Amino acid sequence: MSNPVFSEDIVPVSDLKINPAKVIRQVDKTHRPVLLTSRGRGVAVVQSVKDYEADSEERVFLKAVVQGLMDIEDGRTVSLADVKKRLGLV
Repeated sequence: MSNPVFSEDIVPVSDLKINPAKVIRQVDKTHRPVLLTSRGRGVAVVQSVKDYEADSEERVFLKAVVQGLMDIEDGRTVSLADVKKRLGLV
């Protein structure tokens, strides 16, 4: 995902109420989330469903990679032969 261009990606909630389609077009076009603000403070994020799902899948994958690296570091490993045997590939 691209890094936000904050001047373009911050929208007051009042603007969202006036023209929600504009915000939706923006997140669809830029593939960046939009930070909604109220009284100058961030209150919510608008993001396309496609980008949200992709981000969620990426987080799950990265957590699994980190967990795998921690398992290796702690000596919790299984040989490839054992994995093949467990999966019935031998």
